[in-house]
Amino acid sequence: MKKHQIKAKEIPLNDSYDVIVVGGGPSGCTAAAAAAREGAKTLLIEATSSLGGMGTSGLVPSWCPYSDKQRIIYGGMAQYVFEKSKAGMPHVGKDELDWVPIDPELLKCIYDDLVIGSGADILFNSFMGSVESGNGAVSAIIVASKSGLMAYRAKVFIDASGDADVAAWAGAKFQKGDGKSGELMPATHCFTLANVDEYTQKNSVLKWWDSAPGSWRHSMVRKYPGLTDGHLCKAHVGPGVFGFNAGHIWDVDNTRPETVSKALVQGRKIACEFRRALAEFHPAFRNSFLVNTGSLLGIRETRRIIGDYVLTVGDYMARKSFKDEISRNSYPIDIHTAKSEIGKAKTGKLNVMERYEQFKSGESHGIPYRCLTPKGLRNVLVPGRAVSCDRFVQGSVRVMPNCLCMGEAAGIAGAMALKKQGDVHAINTDALRSRLKKNGAYLP
Repeated sequence: MKKHQIKAKEIPLNDSYDVIVVGGGPSGCTAAAAAAREGAKTLLIEATSSLGGMGTSGLVPSWCPYSDKQRIIYGGMAQYVFEKSKAGMPHVGKDELDWVPIDPELLKCIYDDLVIGSGADILFNSFMGSVESGNGAVSAIIVASKSGLMAYRAKVFIDASGDADVAAWAGAKFQKGDGKSGELMPATHCFTLANVDEYTQKNSVLKWWDSAPGSWRHSMVRKYPGLTDGHLCKAHVGPGVFGFNAGHIWDVDNTRPETVSKALVQGRKIACEFRRALAEFHPAFRNSFLVNTGSLLGIRETRRIIGDYVLTVGDYMARKSFKDEISRNSYPIDIHTAKSEIGKAKTGKLNVMERYEQFKSGESHGIPYRCLTPKGLRNVLVPGRAVSCDRFVQGSVRVMPNCLCMGEAAGIAGAMALKKQGDVHAINTDALRSRLKKNGAYLP
């Protein structure tokens, strides 16, 4: 790539914050709120115009299961956000815990109130463009906005970017994709349909994955070539309104904007194609119309940091517990279709969630704090889908309930690290766990 030299100039510096959180998705929201509640002066920097990430701007239509089939295991702030979200949806039963629909506009307000109510500051429409680091620590980040460039200095940085941007740009080691060809799980562009016949939809079959030969879904996918496969998760968001997490888009890398740009265009076409196809093949959607497509693309994986501990599929299978665990997880290993398997996906011979053993009722595994601490970086924490783990486990821990729990732990730990000269590796994890339990975390 050719290099272009720019004229150097001084830029303003803001060094008034103790903790800076980059990324306002689920993990970033709880990290900022938790750090501020612990007394740290906290700033949350978000590239879009709202908080919540995939549950809001991404239009993911439902929460992944919150229970281990016996009780809620994603407690603390995660449970608070979930219950506030559910309470604002009258058609959702109070006892429902798994695959509960999401009202994205309601959820935006819940996150706003959570973060601002904690005392943290929010900076929207602001992009991190560079990281200054040395001697194993991040000293500052450079942020671009309509005000131009601004440098922000803090004692602790929480990288909730989803792609480990802060950690990677500061030189931390990471893994990406399958480790061989570098192939990443496909993306999905979620969308919303309105004016759906609720009675007909309720009393007819619309499975989340069904393109078996002979079925109407198989015929639909075959007739409409823009539909990549039979992946069609849906949720009843409101009166006559259904959200869809449907289809797959391959060759997307969220760290390469040119691939994301192409995928967004393709995703909007897929959403239109799904509306036409469902209107033809399913009576409930005959008069439906496309209300919205996500302003964010549904990205499942990019970078995964190499932390002080790398969570493995063996840990998952063993239902392992850890002395420093900061949350529990019971979501299945959910590795989505590789590009080489597109043919199987279109013909219904592939069910992505039947590849790996499912947990039985009451089973879960721990996520240790050491998965949030990148090796070689003293003052950075990485909660969320970029957490330190192998690819198989990332297919399980990447979902929103886990991200909320990891974010809360990162926020408290970040505040605790202020007393350790910003060293996130040096905090007392027993004290961290005690604080999380006091806040309602499920840590048996």
